[in-house]
Amino acid sequence: MRTRLRRLVVTAVALLTAATALPGAAADERSAGRHERPSHGGLSAVIRYTEYGIPHIVAEDYANLGFGTGWAQAEDQVCALADGFVTVRGERSRHFGADAATDLSLSSATTNLASDLYFQGVRRSRTVERLLAEPAPRGPSRDSEELMRGFAAGYNAWLEQNRITDPACRGASWVRPVSSLDVVVRGFALAVLGGQGRAVDGITAARPPSGGTAAAPAPDAGALARAARELFAADDADMGSNAVAFSGRTTANGRGLLLGNPHYPWHGGRRFWQSQQTIPGRLDVAGGSLLGSATVSIGHNAHVAWSHTVATGVPLNLHQLTLDPADPTVYLVDGRRERMTERSVTVPVKDGAPVTRTQWWTRYGPVVTSLGASLPLPWTGTTAYALNDPNAANLRASDTALGFSRARGTGDVRDSLRRTQGLPWVNTIAADSRGRTLFTQSQVLPRITDELADRCSTPLGKVTYPSSGVAVLDGSRGDCALGRDRDAVQPGIFGPDRMPTLEDAPYAENSNDSAWLANADRPLTGYERVFGTVGTQRSMRTRGAVEDVAAMAGRGGLTVRDLQRQQFADRVPAGDLVAADAARACAALPGGTATDSAGTAVDVRDACGVLARWDRTVDTGSRGALLFDRFWRALTRTVPAGRLWKVPFSPDDPVRTPNTLDTSVPGFATALADAVGELRAAGIPLGARLGEHQFVVRGGKRIPVGGGTESLGVWNKIEPVWDPAGGGYTEVTTGSSYIQAVGWDGSRCPVARTLLTYSQSADPTSPHHADQTRLFSGERWVTSRFCERDIRASPALRVVRVRER
Repeated sequence: MRTRLRRLVVTAVALLTAATALPGAAADERSAGRHERPSHGGLSAVIRYTEYGIPHIVAEDYANLGFGTGWAQAEDQVCALADGFVTVRGERSRHFGADAATDLSLSSATTNLASDLYFQGVRRSRTVERLLAEPAPRGPSRDSEELMRGFAAGYNAWLEQNRITDPACRGASWVRPVSSLDVVVRGFALAVLGGQGRAVDGITAARPPSGGTAAAPAPDAGALARAARELFAADDADMGSNAVAFSGRTTANGRGLLLGNPHYPWHGGRRFWQSQQTIPGRLDVAGGSLLGSATVSIGHNAHVAWSHTVATGVPLNLHQLTLDPADPTVYLVDGRRERMTERSVTVPVKDGAPVTRTQWWTRYGPVVTSLGASLPLPWTGTTAYALNDPNAANLRASDTALGFSRARGTGDVRDSLRRTQGLPWVNTIAADSRGRTLFTQSQVLPRITDELADRCSTPLGKVTYPSSGVAVLDGSRGDCALGRDRDAVQPGIFGPDRMPTLEDAPYAENSNDSAWLANADRPLTGYERVFGTVGTQRSMRTRGAVEDVAAMAGRGGLTVRDLQRQQFADRVPAGDLVAADAARACAALPGGTATDSAGTAVDVRDACGVLARWDRTVDTGSRGALLFDRFWRALTRTVPAGRLWKVPFSPDDPVRTPNTLDTSVPGFATALADAVGELRAAGIPLGARLGEHQFVVRGGKRIPVGGGTESLGVWNKIEPVWDPAGGGYTEVTTGSSYIQAVGWDGSRCPVARTLLTYSQSADPTSPHHADQTRLFSGERWVTSRFCERDIRASPALRVVRVRER
């Protein structure tokens, strides 16, 4: 066996070297025949680790590649993975108690019981098994299935052959081997994160009204519209992103450039993990994968680089049901009675009796009684609401990712999207070595046309759809069905020809606003409201990003170094707009005092000079950044957006408006006094360096963190946790995560710089628990080792041969 493994390693590396030495098509042609045989067990892979614990996984086919990926992910993230598998098996209540809170990684469930009821329902209904049985492209391809099968085997082999050192799950009974179905259900959970996953509490709590139950009041349409708008605002979510692609017309050598900066959670089961995956002659891709995924989610190969941003498309809709007055579990469609389907689910509970609940399903989807606490949807004797989530029929994301991984240009990226239609809630931005660019909002959305919404919206829907894109259709009418586009891979979704798309623009950028200003000189219009808005105010981050990248494109001569500078410029667009006016208004306050929200007079004279001298950045060394941050949060929290500015938003000047802070609003002086008082009470000097009070603690040591919160408009977004007693901002919940700056220089090796801000491993005993976090603090990058010669030249090279026993 040892001899066979040695031969495998030598053969794999030799094949990899040959593949990089030959034109891609020739390598593919020569290697196609020898790697087509399926794997029949005895899975194995070679993992070569370079600096910062980044694995380069080499395998002979997709099952073995999945094996190596599952093994290597378990090495770094076994506790987060195991916790997620407990979630998708519906066993959190059994191990952690029914009432404990989840970490929200795989759904919005607020308690373990709600999470378990939902995922046990998915299991009992065999939803995922039915999707697996669909032929590609409706279902996953054989390559994807083999990857997921191998991933489960690799994870299990690591558990069998290694000792867990992470204290988060060391010795825990809930860390158990998994099946390939567990891996697939985890992918399903990610797919429905914006639909059913957003409504888990409302699905599992839905109960038909009893005879003695008082009728619930009708929902307040205006309040629900506001709540829906806030719920589906991408800039308020725990996931966001920036990405920009520059065409060859703007670069120094005529080749494309891409900067990807996804904003994702720093903890739990939605972290990224970095690797390179290679099947010699067939696949060679590097990048970041979401935990539990066997494919690269955001990355690059030798020819093309891509990133994603969370899109504004609303991946669900509601159908308002008209109920039979004699039975609230029967609804009417075109006057005919249809009985809801009951799904009874039983969940074992730690130290308690099992809990049994019934879920109620309709032709449209599950009955739901809320979309979060602020969006109640009461089930009365006459009305109920059913949720339609087209991504509950979508297991295609892994094939979309494989198509990207094998692409030779942006055209292939778009072809993969057209063929598989697998992305549930993100945009795609890409650039290639030939200088081409792509932006597309190709996501799986319910086929809600503006015409359908106008014709079929209920009174509630007529308010929610224009304001938020959430359609509420009349479920009692058969002519209000969603229909089908001819080029759509499944019924009830938009086909590829309806997607907002921009090709070969000098720059294509997105920062979680709609597709409208992907390029300010070539605005995208004509798409349906469910995709997002046109001609509406952009977020501060979008405005700053468009200013920056448009200026970069205008200067031209761009290189990867320019992308690196943009990532860490840490410019605060809100500061550029506000700080000077705020400093002048501060200096003009009578007696140098302002009254805080508790009615106390506060001496703010020192703050005036700090704001005036602040460099308008959130670098770790910036003095005044923390004061402005606390002031701006207080001001925007208490003063409505429409009253902040003297110059209102204009769709004719969307990047520069609104502007000019109205310092006469009463909330201005109050916010300033609150910020000054808050910092002084915490013992924090008003002009302290940001990094002294914005940091994370790893291994007992503080690591300063630059960047800033959403409302500041900073490209390098982070969302820190305010703990004044602990010294300021002492942890990060979400923000910049797997960052990549990619270009090409004409050689076979891409020019790539990467950074995983929170590092590869969640295990505090790992040497790779904080090493890239320290790089992030110092605004330093990892030089990608993509080509064979670079991997072999790594001074940290460590080769591991892994296999099933």
